[in-house]
This record gives sequence, structure tokens and C-alpha cells, in this order.
Amino acid sequence: MHPAPSVITFTTLSGLGFGLLFWLGIGLPDPTGWVATAFFGLAFLLSVGGLTASLFHLGHPERAHLALTQWRTSWLSREGLAAIATLLIGGIFALTRVLGIPAAPLGWLVSLGCLGTVFTTAMIYTQMKTVPRWRHWTTPALFLALSLAGGALLANQRHPALVLLALCAVLQLVAWTGGDRRFAASHTTLATATGLGGIGRVRAFLPPHTGSNYLLQEFVYVVGRRHVLQLRVIGLILAFGLPLPLIAAGLSHITALVAVLAHVAGVLCLRWLFFAQAEHVVGLYYGKR
Repeated sequence: MHPAPSVITFTTLSGLGFGLLFWLGIGLPDPTGWVATAFFGLAFLLSVGGLTASLFHLGHPERAHLALTQWRTSWLSREGLAAIATLLIGGIFALTRVLGIPAAPLGWLVSLGCLGTVFTTAMIYTQMKTVPRWRHWTTPALFLALSLAGGALLANQRHPALVLLALCAVLQLVAWTGGDRRFAASHTTLATATGLGGIGRVRAFLPPHTGSNYLLQEFVYVVGRRHVLQLRVIGLILAFGLPLPLIAAGLSHITALVAVLAHVAGVLCLRWLFFAQAEHVVGLYYGKR
């Protein structure tokens, strides 16, 4: 898949924003007054900013509202509705915390909405039969774990951040180990795609056309193995390897900023690989798989 900057920004920032809002919802931390304004402001800025970035990937952003009507069959529609509901309830909850009004049950509802929103985002990709690498339990598990880990880091929750970042590193390695073999294991070939395998060996006599097209631009992206290995190492070091020892040693204002920036940069790198390595089966028709 083409690693579009808008989608990478969307999945990274919205995950961080809803992750931070999750921890605020369960009272970790439990700020009031101007401190609450800063925490909730950051959570909403990341969440709304990420969702807004996703609109730039649409061919007709002015029609985005129509996607909300397909909630019965579309995970994209469910994600939009879940995000809107969570942010609206979250806004009310944020107001109660700024004013110092107890509203714990409302906060729990916000946290539940955050988990639901991130899960629906992950399911947009998990449900795609055409991308075997994504169609696995590790996809929603990673989306949720990264969201909670990043949120814990932003919320200065030391022990949850340590556990969740380590869990994310393990999940990422598991996702790569199985994902690298999943396309071959699906036994999807040009023969199965055309249904002609029963009459002999199938191969393309001529390319479908001589120039590029939308399918090649959006669904067929090839990245070299050497670059993949380099980016995986860089992503792991930035997202987990650097923040973990900083958190374990105890965060100051400067080291906290370094840990957050490194984690965000690492997640952006890992998310780029998530899309760049997605082997869409349409590539079979163009000899790219």
C-alpha cells in the first residue's frame, strides 16, 4: 500500500490523543483547573488533529459526512461515529475536571469510548482480506497497545508506560515474524485470482496496460528488504529502546520531552512500514508479488 503521509499522521496522532484521553478518563492523572485544561487540550488537539489529517486522503473531503451513514457495514463509519461520540462526551468530562466537579462514571465512559475508537480504526485494516499481512489479531492488538503506551507516556504514568512499551515491542516483533510469511501462507496466486489454475500454469501474457493507474499508485508499493530491516531497527530503537531506559531512570522535564519525541518519531516510522509493507493482492496482476 502507498504510505500516504495523511493516513500515517492520522493513525499516529489520533492513537496518542485517544490514549491520553483514556488515562485521563480513569483518573490517571486526575488534574483540575488549568492543569486539566492543558492535559485535555493536548488530548483533543492530537485526536482532532489526527482525524482531520485523515480527510486529506479522501478524493472528496466535502463528502466525508456521508461515510457516517454506513455504520451497519463499514468500520470506517463506525470509527467516525465512535470518535465523535467519545470527543463529545470527553468535552463534557473535561469541563467537569476543569471546574473540579466529580464525574468518575462519565470518565469511565470516555475511556471506554477511546478504546472503542482505536479498535474501530484498527478494524478498518484488519478486515481487509486483500491484505493478508493485516488480517491478524496482532493488528488491533498493536493499535490498542501503542495508543495506551503513548497515552501513558504523555500522562506521565511511569509503571504502565514501562509495561505497555515493552508489550508493544514484543507485539511488533510477533507481527513482523508472522506477517512476513502471511502472504505466501494465504496461497493467493494469479491462478487463484483468475480462477484458471485448474487448466494449467497461469501467467500474464501482457501487462494490463502500459502506464500507471490508481491501483498501482495506491495499492502496489515495493520497498527493499535492506531498507525494511534498517527502518525496523530505527523504529524499534526510537519507539521503545530509547524511552524505556529514560522512564526506568526517572523522568525529568527534559528527559520526558526526549522520550515523547523519540516515541512519536518511532511510531511514525513503524506506521510507515505498516502501510509500505502491506502486500495487496492486486499486485499479482502487475507482476509485483
